[in-house]
Amino acid sequence: MSETVINSFKQVSDASAFGRVAVLMGGTSAEREISLLTGNAVHAALVERGVDAHKVDAKDNFINVLTDGGYDRVWIALHGRGGEDGTVQGLLEMLNFPYTGSGVLGSALAMDKLRTKQLLEGVGIATPRWQLIESESQCTEVADMLGCPMIVKPSLEGSSIGMSRVDSPNALPAAWRTASESGSNVFAEAWVKGPEYTAAILQGQTLPLIHIAANNTFYDYEAKYFSDKTRYLCPCGLPAEQEQQLAELALQAFDVVGAAGWGRVDFMLDEQSGEALVLEVNTVPGMTSHSLVPMAAEQAGIDFGGLVWRILETSFMTRTTFTGSPALVKEDDDAA
Repeated sequence: MSETVINSFKQVSDASAFGRVAVLMGGTSAEREISLLTGNAVHAALVERGVDAHKVDAKDNFINVLTDGGYDRVWIALHGRGGEDGTVQGLLEMLNFPYTGSGVLGSALAMDKLRTKQLLEGVGIATPRWQLIESESQCTEVADMLGCPMIVKPSLEGSSIGMSRVDSPNALPAAWRTASESGSNVFAEAWVKGPEYTAAILQGQTLPLIHIAANNTFYDYEAKYFSDKTRYLCPCGLPAEQEQQLAELALQAFDVVGAAGWGRVDFMLDEQSGEALVLEVNTVPGMTSHSLVPMAAEQAGIDFGGLVWRILETSFMTRTTFTGSPALVKEDDDAA
């Protein structure tokens, strides 16, 4: 399925224009814990702003909860497979529910780190060198090709789940086995020495960049969501011209995978060459106390409630599909 998203974002001034909103959260992925934190924070912010918002856990019979609950739209607060990979987006379109953020295609592609890298390379956007590892017997060959250290990743997990840094060839088989537990493709990526940055994107605009200074070996699950030792610098400290160039690169990568509405693009600056290397695109980033999109929004003068509101506005985006079907995301002439 191909998909076109028309990024004409409505500005909503009256909470009643959103109608009854389901905050879809939790689910059954490996990122359930983080999704619950995101969903609770989003729900509280919407209610505080007068939105008729309700928490819906995306497990068991949640489809019946949605269809029987009289909801008008959905704020997707799900992370990982089953929520961030296009499956829920496709379900919501079939049920005729407008929803926040990227559509089926953009969600599916961005969730697959391997295919994201292939797409980025196809349009000339640099990404760290990588090799697919299809079996444990390939580990020696891959170690010779990429050298150590390297990072090993499952293609279909987020929040650094299943990722390992490998400092010697002997450690690669164990890292491959760990990543393989996810049931998806596994690839190794050459270790990039240099600073890491992230660009939050909201309604077609890039928010101020954040420099991530993780205390751990790499920016792993603990560092992302729970560690108080991870430092976030916003403003990021780069010259204005360079920050603007990186912001444009982030938007390009976001568009390449078909993402829309809001999200985040992560990249590193190679210490030797200075080249920006895109790591991945996130279509439903975390919205917890340690999350990056709220930090960037705050630097741009948007408080958490305002950010959540503007993300909900993306549920008014028009989506058309390859089949020629009419847009399934409703337009509301009275919303503005």
